[in-house]
Amino acid sequence: MQTVNDGTHWMLRLDEGQDLHQTLAEFATKQGVRAAAVLMGIGMLRRATLGYWNGKEYQSREILEPHELVALHGSIAEVDQAPSVHLHVAATGPTHEAVGGHLIRGTVGILGELYLETFPGRVFGRPLDEGLGLRTLDLEPGATP
Repeated sequence: MQTVNDGTHWMLRLDEGQDLHQTLAEFATKQGVRAAAVLMGIGMLRRATLGYWNGKEYQSREILEPHELVALHGSIAEVDQAPSVHLHVAATGPTHEAVGGHLIRGTVGILGELYLETFPGRVFGRPLDEGLGLRTLDLEPGATP
């Protein structure tokens, strides 16, 4: 992976075979990023598992053939002092039809280009919302509502 930053703006190049979630978590740990938005991502996915939240659980679909990564967005927060990466994706295969959803798992094929905005001095949380059964983004953990 290559990275370059200009203040709070980061451009990352991920390489063939890298796991998107793991690589972003390692980046966050190494750079001390505790709050970030993944604003853009393009490239290729070698394989991926997408999820659709049906209100109770994720229904997953595995994509086994390479797909163009046409959109990637998400956030980096913290759970138990470790990075928590949440990503959504749109990708197209050889028929040019788009598939998308919550990215449960994704492996880079050829390369991935990502643009992130970090929030130095901030920590985003991701507490479990018992009513939804999901971890939700908390922009000000510990703040009194």
